Amino acid sequence: MPDASISHAGPMPREAGILAFLNLCGSFYPADAVNASIEQQRQWYDALCAQFDRPLPAGMATQDAVVGAVPIRRYRPLEVATETVLLYLHGGGYVVGSLDSHHAICAELSAFCRAELVSVDYRLAPEHVWPAQSDDAFAVLSDLVGTGRPVVLIGDSAGGNLAAGLALRANAAGLAGIRGQALIYPALGGDLTSGSYREMAEAPGLSTADVGYYRDILQAPDGDAIAFPLLAETVAGLPPAFISVAHFDPLRDDGRRYAARLAEAGVEVWFREEPQMVHAWLRARHMSEGAAQGFQALCLAVARFAGTP
Repeated sequence: MPDASISHAGPMPREAGILAFLNLCGSFYPADAVNASIEQQRQWYDALCAQFDRPLPAGMATQDAVVGAVPIRRYRPLEVATETVLLYLHGGGYVVGSLDSHHAICAELSAFCRAELVSVDYRLAPEHVWPAQSDDAFAVLSDLVGTGRPVVLIGDSAGGNLAAGLALRANAAGLAGIRGQALIYPALGGDLTSGSYREMAEAPGLSTADVGYYRDILQAPDGDAIAFPLLAETVAGLPPAFISVAHFDPLRDDGRRYAARLAEAGVEVWFREEPQMVHAWLRARHMSEGAAQGFQALCLAVARFAGTP
């Protein structure tokens, strides 16, 4: 889901760094952004992402390419210590986001893990509705696995949804080679009426009404477990998972519930709930202590999946 602005209508964190982050976001991306045109939403989001852009780590090489018809960006750090490839799926509510929106995040992950990373520029709604997004990501995943190199799936928010769905889809198709899945505040198909959807309905950064908007615009059919992984009949046999959620986020309980299901099915899972974080805290990793700790935990988990020595 997109990074939105600060709102004082709902529960609020206390950490100074994350409050400063929310105020900065609010100057670029209004709380009622979903009421604007798609073109306007994308302009606001691009400006917000540019505000949080950072120089790439020393020695980081990038290359834009195409897999089939899907644009991608490859990241290669100065030192590569594993054959495993990191596959990144960006957030943005399926409506906004691009290869540029998560550029620095991808580069820093790649550098920390000393692993090549591929970011996917999947098609966006409403121009392209479900399952275009999953199909694009699956095409890139299939291409990577076809080279014989292991893959770690990573995604934040809507990208976390796509990553979880890809793990399910690959498992059903017998596609081997996925070493792990890292899901950051993922949208997994909760009921929108209970738990954190009710408790955090007006949380800063993302509201429950926003989640409903993005679901509607995606047009995934009810009961589709790839679009709504919490509906999967079984999660047995999935790759190990790292799931991180923000306490002040309506999506929080999606991650809680999915982690519990994975554990019950015998899947190795690490779960973190960031107590002072809000949705989209990844962007705050250089201005919030809690976000920095959360990003460090994500990097360590991905490096472990990738087998970085």
